[in-house]
This record gives sequence, structure tokens and C-alpha cells, in this order.
Amino acid sequence: MLPYPLRVHQKDALANLARFSVLVWHRRGGKTVFAVKRLASAALKTQLSAGRFGYIAPLYRQAKAVAWDYLKAILRDVPGVTFNESELQAELGNGATIRLFGADNPDSLRGLYFDGVVLDEVAQMRPQVWGEIVRPALADREGWALFIGTPKGTNLFSELFYRSTSGSESDWYGEIRRATDTGAISPEELDRAKREMTPSQWAQEMECDFSAAVENALVDLNTVLEAQRRQLPPEEHAQEAVVLGVDVARYGDDRSVVAVRQGRRCFPFRVWRGLDLMTLAGNVARVMDELKPHATFVDQTGIGSGVVDRLRQLGRRVVGVEFGGTPYSEGVGGAQFLNRRAEMWWAMAEWVKTGQLPATPELIGELTAPTYSFGNAAGRLQLESKEDMKKRGLPSPDLADALALTFAEPVHAPGLRRGPPVSIRAFGASR
Repeated sequence: MLPYPLRVHQKDALANLARFSVLVWHRRGGKTVFAVKRLASAALKTQLSAGRFGYIAPLYRQAKAVAWDYLKAILRDVPGVTFNESELQAELGNGATIRLFGADNPDSLRGLYFDGVVLDEVAQMRPQVWGEIVRPALADREGWALFIGTPKGTNLFSELFYRSTSGSESDWYGEIRRATDTGAISPEELDRAKREMTPSQWAQEMECDFSAAVENALVDLNTVLEAQRRQLPPEEHAQEAVVLGVDVARYGDDRSVVAVRQGRRCFPFRVWRGLDLMTLAGNVARVMDELKPHATFVDQTGIGSGVVDRLRQLGRRVVGVEFGGTPYSEGVGGAQFLNRRAEMWWAMAEWVKTGQLPATPELIGELTAPTYSFGNAAGRLQLESKEDMKKRGLPSPDLADALALTFAEPVHAPGLRRGPPVSIRAFGASR
């Protein structure tokens, strides 16, 4: 019997863990102890040769301060266990090891394999640590991963949580445990803490509210979640214009995306990676032929102009949009926006309040991540740039930008439509 008996909410979580599990627990909810005990139990029971298990904190010194003493205490009475203080590694008698790492030194993780790994306080880690290093390290032996932490706005942790609770992938599990749920902290202490913390601090640290720390987000988290749950009757948008928005990328991490919107409904996105501009233009042309949109708006910022030119060569009617250009409504209220992108995002943010969004997990983070400010000489609303988002470790909001492009200009259907094309109703899922 290992020390630190599990509380009720910890036992419930243990019974529900999947290969990839995301546990959003309140501050002092027993996350680290639970995770380290999970590692120790798995390492002791493994039947694999040279089992390898890891605990990763945002900082190496944080891993040592937070988890090392717990690991030694949990394994101290297990026969055959030795501790390597310089490597922060426990070596078990069955050949398995448990080692502590810091995400601030990702090179220390490269070239390793894991049968099980814990990522603690994931909100403070760059997405590349998971996608480029840890996930591949689990592949050959089909290892598991446990993500734990407390919300801190929109980031890798929130993205993984939305994915785990989307219901679309059976090997993912996610849950939220608030301070009022677990009994880990006495009611009296919770009352005192609530009086001494700001409402935002309380919501983030104790109520596990992902949106609490993002006070200047243009699109609210709860609004996005409601839009993804909303089911509008087909007849409501059947006579509305079909509008396409095309966000252009070329290689790298960014994606080229086609968004399809008809009235208050946005259909699933079409997504491509690593396409040259001519191939992308051909793909967009085929989508236009299939859906026969009333208008197609293409991001012509930078390399996007090549896609616009090629589509016009192919005889397709498209409108090129410069994200940094003058707002469309300049002179009729448009003076409040710094550029065209801010104007489109504002219109999209208003639309989301009553619109229907596809249940695409990454769209949640993309819509809620960009912040806004009025920190420019003109005092106009400006949206956080893709470059600044990447500096915060956030991915490019390609899906959201494509949807925003459908609001570049007002579009009206010329006459009544009997209904949306069949191809729209069956439009391909994001991939």
C-alpha cells in the first residue's frame, strides 16, 4: 500500500482515466500527489521491459521543488528502489524508472521514450513541448499522458481540455473539479479565501474558470461554448447567402482554411497544411464549384495575393481582403477600428452570440485567445496580431480568421433559395 490515501474525487478520476486524461482541478486540490502516485503505481506494475515514466513541470527547479519529495515519500518503503538525486530519478527493482524534467529545457526530453508521463501546470508550457516532443515519445510503446493544472486563460491546457471533453475521441477523458466540489479545503477556509481574493482570482484558482483571466478577450468563452451547443433549424438559414472565407498559409505550423457560413450557421471547416499556392487555389476553386457561394473573401495579405490572382485566372469571382487595410465601414462607424481585421472580428464576435458553430475543439481556443486594446495613437480598437499570439505560445487562429473573413462585407442572396446545397449539409469535417 503506497502512502497518501486517495480522496473521493481522486478515486473517481482514477476510475475514469483514459490513455490521455486532462484533470482541471482547483488550487490545492491534490493534483500533484495524485499524479505522482499514478506514475509510481504504473511503474511498479508495468510488464514492459525498461519501463520509462516521466513527470514534467514548466521549470526544472519547479519539478524538484514540487514533486521530488512526494516521489521519494511514496516509494520510500518499496524494496529495491534507489534514488538518484543528481538526475531526479527513481530506479525500481523491476527495471522501470521515473524521472523528473522541466519544460524549460525541452532538449532534455528529445530522443527519449515514455510509457507514461505527467505534464503538470500545462497552462505554463509552450504547445511545442507536447506536440513536437512528448507526444512522439509515447508513440512506439503506446504510452499514456496525464495533464493536470489550474486554468490560466486560453493556451495549450485549455485546448487539450476542450479536446478531451468534445466526445469525439474515445481515448481522451477530461474533468473539472472546483473547490466547492472536492472537500479538500474546509468551507470556513474557502469563505475566508473568497473574501480575500479578487473575483477573477477566485474564479480562476478555485472555480476553474478558463475565461476568468482573459478580461480583454474579444470573444467570451461561454458564448463560444453556447454557440457550439446551439442547433438552429435548417429553414432559418435556407434563404440566406452562402459566404466563404479563405485564410491563406503556406508551410510551417499555419493552416489554409475555408470557412463556410450561411446566415447564423457556420459549417465545418476545410483545412489544408503545406500546400503550394497553386494547389490551394485549385482546392478553393473546387469548393466554390461545389457550394456555389454568393461571395468568397480571400485573405490577400502577403502570399494570399497569389491565391486571389490564380482564382481570378480560373474564372472565379473572389474579393481580396487586406487584414491591415482600411475598415470597410470607414466613415460610417468604421473609425472605431484600427484595421479591417479588427472590424471583421468585431462583427464575428457579435454574430457568435446568436450563431451556430461546428463542434471543432481547436476553434474554442482560437476564438477566445486573441485580446484587444486601444493602445494606438488613433485610440481605435486593435486586435492582437498572430505574431504576438505566437510569442505567448499560442497557435495561429487560422480557423477563426477564416470565419472572420465571411464578415468582410455585407452579402445578400439575390432572391429566395429553396435550401442550402446538399453538399453544404454534408460538408467535410475539419482535419
